[in-house]
Amino acid sequence: MKIDLSNRFKDKTVIITGGASGLGLAAAERIAAEGGSLLLVDMNEDGLADAKKNLESDYPGVKVETFAADVSQEEQVKAYVDKAIEVFGQIDGFFNNAGIEGKQNLTHEFGADEFAKVIGVNLNGAFFGMQEVLKHMKERGYGRIVNAASVGGIRGVGNQSGYAASKHGVVGLTRNSAREYGQDGISINAIAPGAIMTDMVEKSLRQMGGDDWEAAGKEFVKVNPKNRFGKPEEVGALVAFLLSEESGFINGTVVPFDGGQHAMY
Repeated sequence: MKIDLSNRFKDKTVIITGGASGLGLAAAERIAAEGGSLLLVDMNEDGLADAKKNLESDYPGVKVETFAADVSQEEQVKAYVDKAIEVFGQIDGFFNNAGIEGKQNLTHEFGADEFAKVIGVNLNGAFFGMQEVLKHMKERGYGRIVNAASVGGIRGVGNQSGYAASKHGVVGLTRNSAREYGQDGISINAIAPGAIMTDMVEKSLRQMGGDDWEAAGKEFVKVNPKNRFGKPEEVGALVAFLLSEESGFINGTVVPFDGGQHAMY
């Protein structure tokens, strides 16, 4: 039997937060390649415009809408979900991906404002998004949600208490919600990326290594058995699978995507 995945997302709509770059854009490219319609959400309006232009050019016939929003603000989250329903009539998948790393510091030196900022985007933003999307998915009796956690959500990471706390929270939110909505035809999972070469990771490496940031990167990836950085498109392929109908019996799972880093501790 011939299997054709080119139209796996035909007649389906997916919302992606943090969709202007990095893992969000990589997932958008994969879903567009498989025929899906997209609402991309980000604070970077120029990045959103570029993403829409490029996706619609590379994948003729695919409809891409954008929405500029700060996911830490509940009303803005409600607005982007309402926009998706207004334009597309339905939400089939949600890649709850927007996030920030925040400043690096020891826990006792971590500022309360900085902690609240990271929690506001990474955890509150994920929570607000799930609340609004779940209302719609529960009514329809179908949905797929993928939350962006991190290796920092399944183990400790030095000098990043805010980030680790937020991503551990995303893991808990994922597992708890999966129990609550599994009977409604909804699957909720999370991915836990490790060292993926995105703009955010490169920025961190440059902060750590300065002019010799590439050498710092080579040292950094020694924490995983693959001894390399993951590629955004590899993450995009995983997200697309978890957002597809094929993943219906996967629920409440946190998938490490770290070259085996989690297995070394």
